[in-house]
Amino acid sequence: MKAAAFAYARATSVVNALELLAVHGDKAKVLSGGQSLMPAMNLRLLSPEILVDIGGLAELRGIAMRGDVLVVGALTRHVDLLRSPEIALHAPLLRHAVSHVAHPAIRNRGTIGGSLAHADPASELPACVVALDATIVARGPTGERRIAATELFKGIYETALARDELLVAVEVPVPGQGSTFFFQEYARRHGDYAIVGLAARAVVADGKFTDLRLGFFAVGDRPLLAAAAGKLIDVSVTPALLAEVTTALTRELDPQEDQQASPTMRRHLAAILLRRCVAALLARPELETGATA
Repeated sequence: MKAAAFAYARATSVVNALELLAVHGDKAKVLSGGQSLMPAMNLRLLSPEILVDIGGLAELRGIAMRGDVLVVGALTRHVDLLRSPEIALHAPLLRHAVSHVAHPAIRNRGTIGGSLAHADPASELPACVVALDATIVARGPTGERRIAATELFKGIYETALARDELLVAVEVPVPGQGSTFFFQEYARRHGDYAIVGLAARAVVADGKFTDLRLGFFAVGDRPLLAAAAGKLIDVSVTPALLAEVTTALTRELDPQEDQQASPTMRRHLAAILLRRCVAALLARPELETGATA
């Protein structure tokens, strides 16, 4: 299947891109790397009347530290995240996750902003920015606004971005002392869409979580920041407690059935990832199996 007919406009600046979006409104889609958008168009999941290509806007590329915040430009490619020393030092979760995104040819073209604005619930990066408590910077006709990553995703291919706004950057807080990260996903093959995945950020002190953010993906119509994680903070985690939290998590999830997996299978895999994540972050392998140390 091929995409429906569409017009094409190449933006010469962010201002020009915003002008084009203001003119065409809901009929337009922004094209950055195109690695998520074009397949969706080919499957007729999306049928915009015009593509506004921002791929040539150098002002939206780059990774920089600003105080205690890591700022990532929207057109920063997946491969740039893999190679960046700043990402490796301050946001290793992004680096780990991007290594699971499709294949090298796609990582060479795909961008972080495109992935987030596309809002595919099976994508890795939306769950990562939720777990990292990142802020999304959007620019529109009246200026910039900041959106918490937890408020950005509204459904399958739906975000809080207005039709005349452009995602221009992602701001990631620099992790504090004791911060640690976990990423893992289940997929049929490496690079395939995830069946279930988990991106996590934690702060550990004296063998306990003082903070824990669990971002699940491919378990609903948007990335899920698991409320059940709160039960694991500031307590000694036992196999019994972890079993209780696992049950609470499965009740939170709202997975869909598709050709890859049933809702029951997705809940089962999410529970495995939760136990594996907690065991890894606390360096207590017995928690993965439920055994007592």
